[in-house]
Amino acid sequence: MNIHIRSLGAAGEVTGSKHLVEFEGKRILVDCGAFQGRRTESDAKNRALLGDVEPSSVDVVVLTHAHYDHCGLLPYLVKKGFTGNIFATSATRDLANLIMMDSSHIQARDADYLSRQALKKHEKFDWKPLYNDLDVVKTMEQFITINYHRPITIIDGVSIEFFDAGHILGSALVKMTLKSEKGEQRVLGFSGDLGRKNKPIIRNPEHLHGLDYLVLESTYGNKLHENTSDAVERLAQVVRSTADAGGKVIIPAFAVERTQELVFTLHLLLDQGRIPDLPIWVDSPMAVDATGIFRVHPECYDKETHDAFTTHSKNPFGFASLHFSRSVEDSKALNVAKEPMIVISADGMCEVGRIQHHLIHNISNAQNTILIVGYMAEGTLGRRIMDGAKEVRIHGDFYKVAANVKTIDAFSAHADWQETLAWLSETETQNLKSTLLVHGESKALESMKNKLLEAGLSAVEIAKLGQRYALA
Repeated sequence: MNIHIRSLGAAGEVTGSKHLVEFEGKRILVDCGAFQGRRTESDAKNRALLGDVEPSSVDVVVLTHAHYDHCGLLPYLVKKGFTGNIFATSATRDLANLIMMDSSHIQARDADYLSRQALKKHEKFDWKPLYNDLDVVKTMEQFITINYHRPITIIDGVSIEFFDAGHILGSALVKMTLKSEKGEQRVLGFSGDLGRKNKPIIRNPEHLHGLDYLVLESTYGNKLHENTSDAVERLAQVVRSTADAGGKVIIPAFAVERTQELVFTLHLLLDQGRIPDLPIWVDSPMAVDATGIFRVHPECYDKETHDAFTTHSKNPFGFASLHFSRSVEDSKALNVAKEPMIVISADGMCEVGRIQHHLIHNISNAQNTILIVGYMAEGTLGRRIMDGAKEVRIHGDFYKVAANVKTIDAFSAHADWQETLAWLSETETQNLKSTLLVHGESKALESMKNKLLEAGLSAVEIAKLGQRYALA
């Protein structure tokens, strides 16, 4: 069978997932995510899109989940000529719409702000957004939603089936079956982002069986997450100690999944009397909308959350201490408020959005705590803060880092290497011919490769950007 696969993003790096399957003249793209990092580098990589592959030559897209680094370039792909269908779960479609539209708005604001700054400095400015709202609307018209465990033919000779990845709401593992005209068959698996067992709200990751080839993420290929119960107690300790000091807890968090999990956990801690009753603000319009989407997709809940909604009529995303901020005025008021509080705000890597304004007003106050609860890519503001920078630059000005900086990684939605190996141990791998590792920094990828080989997998390779791998 004539099958090739190319990683056109997230090969040797963490973000920008784009994996192209070429089969008997057909092109299937799994994910079309944006690269996240330093502004200039990100813009260049995102504008490169698929490299030498024409967007119009792609027949169909399969979207594993709605994180920006997996769906963020879909409107740009459509703008550049892609006219095919985009297959995703219903929850992924709804969240992707929200994330892509938010990206469009951010790009428009950036263009306006940067053009005015250039005008003041009498500099030339010709940067344009990758896409606008109309491009997002057009992209949404190309979505086709399918449920978990419902095999469907997406193009002649190619069918897919989604399984719950346990990563975020609607996230999917993809089982792709390729059948030649001669009747030969090969089965490919894509982990997308592999989730973890026993996370709040969403179900545990399912498994892919009968695979010939696997494309596997390696974000935490060299790290282990701390124990979840210990992490919850550490969260409670951070809140208590910061409140006792009269300060604020500032939490950079992505608007989808991480924010809802934090709200869920803080609700439990408050009910148990383990944290004081202080205001908890979600300051991100997109997080507010995302939380609304969580409410209307109970098909993705685990049993505990489903029972809380249906049996006991409790709302994990709504309680007296919780406040949602949409307006700029509300956001600004949080920065001048003096009382202790918790502020959860996007962007999760601190590169854009309202979190930057909260850092400007709070990072130099020793009473406050900056709490890191998610992955921070190399080169991002969040990574510099996490790594102990004494001074950071935000919006062109320098700020001393006097606030306490704490990190709790148990809230990560990515499986660590041990959890990945445990997932594989429950998966039928006897027919697995090779595994291609993507979505990780170099040390994580090398570590994951060695651990998989030690675990008995016979052929494990780290994907190189743009290289075509033939699948026998």
